[in-house]
This record gives sequence, C-alpha cells and structure tokens, in this order.
Amino acid sequence: MTDVILDIEAKVKALLKDMTIEEKIAQLGSIPGRNLLEDGKFSQEKAKNLLKNGIGQITRVSSGTSDITSHKQAASIANEIQRFLKEETRLGIPAIIHEECLSGFMAYGATTFPQAIGLASTWNPNLIERVTAIIRRQMRAVGVHQGLSPVLDVVRDPRWGRNEETFGEDPYLVASMGVAYVKGLQGSNLREGIIATPKHFAAHGFSEGGRNRAPVHVPPREFREVYLFPFEAAVKEANAWSIMNAYHDIDGVPCAASRWLLTEILRGEWGFRGYVVSDYSAIRMLYTFHHVAADEKEAAVQALEAGIDIELPQIDCYGEPLLEAVREEKISMAVIDEAVSRILRAKFLLGLFENPYVDVRDASLLFDTSEDRRLALEVARESMVLLKNNGVLPLRKDIRAIAVVGPNADDARNLHGDYSFTAHLRCDEPAVPTVTVLTGIKNKVSKETFIYYARGCGVSDGSKDGFKEALEAAEKSDVVIAVVGERSGLSNDDVSGEHRDRADIRLPGVQEELIEMLCETGKPVVVVLVNGRPLSLRRIVDRCSAILEAWLPGEEGGNAVADVLFGDYNPGGKLPVSFPQHVGQIPVNYGRRRSSFGDYVFSSSRPLFRFGHGLSYTIFEYSSLSIFPEKIGPAGSVEISFDVKNVGDKKGDEVVQLYIQDEVASVTRPAMELKGFKRVTLEPGEKKRVTFRLSVDQLAFYDQHMRFVVEPGRFKVMIGSSSEDIRLSGHFEVIGDTKVTPSTRTFFSEVKVK
Repeated sequence: MTDVILDIEAKVKALLKDMTIEEKIAQLGSIPGRNLLEDGKFSQEKAKNLLKNGIGQITRVSSGTSDITSHKQAASIANEIQRFLKEETRLGIPAIIHEECLSGFMAYGATTFPQAIGLASTWNPNLIERVTAIIRRQMRAVGVHQGLSPVLDVVRDPRWGRNEETFGEDPYLVASMGVAYVKGLQGSNLREGIIATPKHFAAHGFSEGGRNRAPVHVPPREFREVYLFPFEAAVKEANAWSIMNAYHDIDGVPCAASRWLLTEILRGEWGFRGYVVSDYSAIRMLYTFHHVAADEKEAAVQALEAGIDIELPQIDCYGEPLLEAVREEKISMAVIDEAVSRILRAKFLLGLFENPYVDVRDASLLFDTSEDRRLALEVARESMVLLKNNGVLPLRKDIRAIAVVGPNADDARNLHGDYSFTAHLRCDEPAVPTVTVLTGIKNKVSKETFIYYARGCGVSDGSKDGFKEALEAAEKSDVVIAVVGERSGLSNDDVSGEHRDRADIRLPGVQEELIEMLCETGKPVVVVLVNGRPLSLRRIVDRCSAILEAWLPGEEGGNAVADVLFGDYNPGGKLPVSFPQHVGQIPVNYGRRRSSFGDYVFSSSRPLFRFGHGLSYTIFEYSSLSIFPEKIGPAGSVEISFDVKNVGDKKGDEVVQLYIQDEVASVTRPAMELKGFKRVTLEPGEKKRVTFRLSVDQLAFYDQHMRFVVEPGRFKVMIGSSSEDIRLSGHFEVIGDTKVTPSTRTFFSEVKVK
C-alpha cells in the first residue's frame, strides 16, 4: 500500500470508532436532493430533519426535479447541502452526490452525446474516453461525485427496451467500450474525477422474454464467459470504484441478495475494493417484488449481508428497519462497519473531507461549450452505420428537390435517448439546443434546392391522416428521405427505453406503410433510422434505396446525419448488435455455438444485418496476412498482421475486426469470437499494416470442471470487415499441456497500426 492509502485507512478506522450506530447506518443511505428543497431552494428545516445523523449519498440534485434549470443553482444547492453536513452535524462527514450520465450528464443544458448503442457503433474506445472526460468536467462543476454509468449488460434480445443503454451483444466490445468509459469518467485522480458505476450486475440484458426485471436463465459457463467478462474488465483494467446490482433473479436468487455474486465473485475472486450501490429500490423489491423477504428489515439484512453497501435512491430499508435488525442482533456490527468503511474510504479518496465545495461562478462556463458540441458532432458522425446503399448515397447538394418525411425528421426531442435530461424528465422541448435532421439537411443543401417536409405519421399511433401530404411531397421531389424509428423515454408515448419492452420489433405504428407508399412513387427512398434497438426491417429493406442507422444521435444528430447523406462525412460505423429478420429468430447474435445455426421450415436463421456490419462510400482491400509464431505455448502470445488499403476515391474509416475460432475443445465453443478491433482512417490509395498481439490466455474458457483453462489445439484466425464479411483467414496452434489461467488474465489484444 502507498502512504496515501495507509493514511486513509487510518483515518477511516479512527472515524468509524467515533461513530454511533445511527451515524453509521446514515452513511449507508441516500436522500433525494428534491426532498431537501422548498420552492427550488435548499431548506435548513428539512435538512435538520433528514440529515441530523449525516448521510451517505444525495440522489440527483441536478436531475431530481425539473425545477433545477441553471448550473449555478445546482452548484449552489450542492454547496449548501455540504455546508450543512460539515457544520451542522456532529462529525461533519460530507455526502457523495450521484447523478445519471449515460449519454452525457443528465442535467439541464449538459452536452447530450449519442446514446450508448451509438457510442458502441463507433468502435472507438479512445473517442469514448474523450466523451466521458467531458461528462466528468461538467458533473464536477456542480458538485457531483458519482455517475451511475456505464451499462455493461451484454444484450442479445432486441425486445428488451434498454438495448439502447448498452454497448451491444459482444462481451469483448462491451468490455472495451466500458473500460474506456470508466477511465474517462474517473480520470487519473479521483480528487478530480467521478466515480463510475458499471451496471447492472449481472446479465440484466438477457431477461426472460426480453422483459425488464424478469428472471435470467443463463448457465454458469456462459454467465462467466459472456455476462461477467465486461464487469471483470472494468474492475481489473479500469479500477471501477462502484458497482450497481441488477433487479432480476438468477436461478431463484435476486442479484440484490446474492452473496455469491456481490461478495464471493466481485470481492473474493476479483479483488474489488470499492462499494456496491443498489439499483433504485432494489432492496425494498426483495419483499415487494421477489418475495424472498417478509418486510423491510429482512430485506435490509439480506442485501447488506450479500454485499450492497448503499441503498438508493432513498432510505426504505437501510434506516429504521436496519437499526432494528442491529438491536435484535439479526445482523453483525462487523458487516455494518465493513460497509461504512467502504463509503468513508471513497469520500477520503474523492477529497471531500478537505473540500466538498465547488466554485459556483465557473459552473455555467463549463457546460456545452463550442468544443463540447464539436465532440458531440464527431461522435455522432462516427456512430452512423450505413446498412444499405444501392448507389443513391451520397446525395448531391445541388439536387433539385428533396422530400423529408417521417415522425423523427423534425422532432428534436426524439433524437435523445433514455437517461438524457430531455427524455427521462419528459421534457416537451430539448434541454440543450438540438439540431433536427430536417434542419441539418437545410444547413447542407444549396439555396436553389427545394425541400418539402411532411411528418406523415406519428411514431406509434395508427393515424394515416398525414399520408397524403407526405405523398405529395414525394411526388414533387427527386429523392425521399424518410426519418423513422422510435421515441425513447419513460412515458406511454415512448417505445424504447426502460420498461419499454416490445413483443414486436418492427417499426411501430404505421411507419412501414408510410415507407411502402413512398416507395410506390418510384422515387429513391433513403430511410434514416432514429431508434434504440435492432429492428425487423424485412418488409421495407428490399424496397428502399438506402438505409442509414443513426440510433439516438443526440444534440448534433441532425448535422451528423446530413454530413453522411451528402458526403461530407464517409460513414464508418459498424453494428454492435445483429438485426433479426423476424422476432421469432431471437437470439441471432453472431457468437452462438456452431450447433445453433439450423434453419426454420419457412425461413433462414440468418440475421438481416450481422454484428460488425457497416458500409462505406469507398472500398477497402485486405491482404498479406501473417501469423507468427504458428505454434505457441500456453503462456505465450501470437502476432497477427495484415494490410488494409483504401482502393476507392474517398477518404474513409474501416473497422478491422479479429475473430478466433477454437476448432476442437472439451466443451462446445462459439462459432467465432471477437478478440480485437481497430478503427483505421485511410486516404484514397493509402495502405496501413495492422498488427494484433493476441495473448494465449485470451483463448481461455471454463472446462467441464469449471476451471478457467487454455487447452492445446488449432485455432482459426479470421480478419473481417464484419462477422460475416471475412476477408482473410489462417491458423495457429497452441501446444503443450492444458493450462489453468491465473486471475491476472489478459482482457484485450494489443494493436498497432503503421
């Protein structure tokens, strides 16, 4: 241990010794910031009642109510809360203030980047780290210390409404993006950083029927190799300081009450030293939802003994019920002390005891600057995935006339994803200036170009009243741009996001009929998708001329879409999820076992668009594969090199992807597994050589005895532009005896480009 850590441990021990049981338990709870306000201002009277013994955390000062509409106001309230705790409580222990930050700080006026599924489509971890560094700066400016992100759920069911919050279907990609997210958010020093909270621990994205909070049925081998992998990487590679449990149960045991998951694996096997927070009301749900506890007291004991240190967002169980359990000796004081110690340790690491305050004067200057918006545009551009193009794109800027139709064409609110301030707090207007697709197109075309706009229909209602206007616009134009998809949020009008699970994953409402009508005009129809999940597009895919997946692109989404449509930016994004042809095919993720690819009586089991797919306006050529050495021991590594060349006439980005197949193993293995990737920018005619260094322990899996091993044998190397478009292949062989892999495993391949 360093001297700093030893000093903190001594301080924690001394403070813990001086605390009453009431003060200790107060550190395990959280109070919503809005509960401390009166008419939008901090209330001393409410604080005296709610904070008399101190508090562990404060829930969402900036986003807990729509009354907070200025950064100065949020920063001032945060300071007043901390001042009360420092000066009006016996021990003067500051609070950790937490907020949401999935696609940006969930606060009024904060920069809104593309939703997480769009971030994943960039396949650019370095870019994600830059994004979360901006989020860190904005959160710190108003006194926030913890962000409840990233979502590291590996998702393989498009019916689940929270697809949009994830980094996709592959554990390697999810882990890569998640580690970058955590590093950018926490920074190099927690005194200037934001504690990241990987969630939902674990396997929340594989729920029964794609229904939120439903049970998860996953075998132990797959659970560890797929669903735990991103979390283990976040803990070991990025030193994540907090973890949030998931709502569901696994084999009858709710994650919130699973000591095996929260203590034995997380702390015992992985060495996690941070603290675990409950998902909102997850502890209370042990008795109201799962019915494994009789009341709040039993729920508190189960959760705390399992390993949940703090109850969010408010005190239901970790208050009087827990205090009563202590008095009745139903829980050990040692368990209480250990949890409190973790909270105090984090507060010392954050520097809160020295200075919990922020400079109110600077708060507004650090939000959504011109540099922030440029980054939002850069990320949105890189997130665009061109799914189909029969040559109609890119469009000419001097085109005579364009029809822009669809429910998402001129709706700024619909460009924002769930857990953005705009969508989550159900704002009628965006909480940050947002460029619609229609506005982006107007910004791009010549002054002589006619633009005919018609909404056509709503996202999910059944009205066709706008069809006639849309048809008239199409008939007057040379090309039709149909901006369709979903709307994200928590209301009944929303079809994507938390609790917005769908049994049918086609375009909702009458949007398919709108597109079919437009295609019948004979005009080229370019479909722009604004959505949060993979959609079944088989009814329209063959009829339209091009399809651009924009996801939920955030505040600069309209400009980014227009840049791609008119060729100012060459799309290079790749799908982080597979698109099924039909909901009945689920799951269609690429990494299934070889026995899983049989067809149906009347249809194929192949997805419509496969993981890693994404087209470009240029052409990339792969050549000169080299694998060295071709035989390697179980403790070594192998270098896989190849050339990639832009043989087209436009600058472009290509995401080169490394897949591995274990040809023979003691248990069945996936048909292919992603083991490396790199986004490479190439000028026309330019060639670069890419080298992946693959550690042999990246080939490890859990054998029949649940040992994590590398077995000798032959491995197939596949280099591709997607999981389907494999350009180069070769082999290497692992020789020697079976090796049990140590806990200090290698998570990611090293990659060099020259």
